[in-house]
Amino acid sequence: MAAGRPCTASAPARPPTGLHVFAIALALEVSVGKTNTVTALNNSNVLLPCTFTTCIGFQDLVFTWYFNSTELLILAPLPRQIYHGKIKNKATEPTPIWHNPRVEFVGSTTKKDNNISIVLNGVEFSDAGKYTCHVKNPKEKNAQHNATIFLTVVHKMVETDNTVTLIIVGVVGGLIGLLILFMLIKRVVLFIIKKTQDGKKECLVSSSGNDNTENGLAGSKAEQKAPPKA
Repeated sequence: MAAGRPCTASAPARPPTGLHVFAIALALEVSVGKTNTVTALNNSNVLLPCTFTTCIGFQDLVFTWYFNSTELLILAPLPRQIYHGKIKNKATEPTPIWHNPRVEFVGSTTKKDNNISIVLNGVEFSDAGKYTCHVKNPKEKNAQHNATIFLTVVHKMVETDNTVTLIIVGVVGGLIGLLILFMLIKRVVLFIIKKTQDGKKECLVSSSGNDNTENGLAGSKAEQKAPPKA
């Protein structure tokens, strides 16, 4: 995938500090989404997504979808080009210049996203391969960028077996549950031990206090007894 060309704009005047301010952004960038692979069932219709962004807008923008080739030659065989369109500006929708009869344009460039996606109808096994979305913007000195998506065609969609995943998740969940249960039991046991020890301490303090009180009273009575007269 080619890299977007940076567009730079310098500040109109030099600041007093002597520093220059530059605004840097990607001039043109094309994307096919988070993943560049798509799987389609034989004889079905498949969406090939593509969007583009530009920092200064576009004028007379041209976009082309290629199959199994990114060669941008005028004399390139027509079968490699499956859709060719042009967009006057942001206020107008794309105008098809040429397209394969099985290809349908489903995007829109007058909304928030510059969407130039297409749908390939009646997918066949021979349609499997590389699809390239190419964009050229004359307003940005003919800046060009492209993105590629790979199509796989299958006879039957294979169901993913999640048995192993479910077993792993179950084991991990069980271990976490046991760990939580162990921690709760530990806290309960520690709480009971602490309460038992506190109770013993209270008993010891109470018993010691009673002993001291009894000894004190006995002493007082002994002191209060008058000495025998001679």
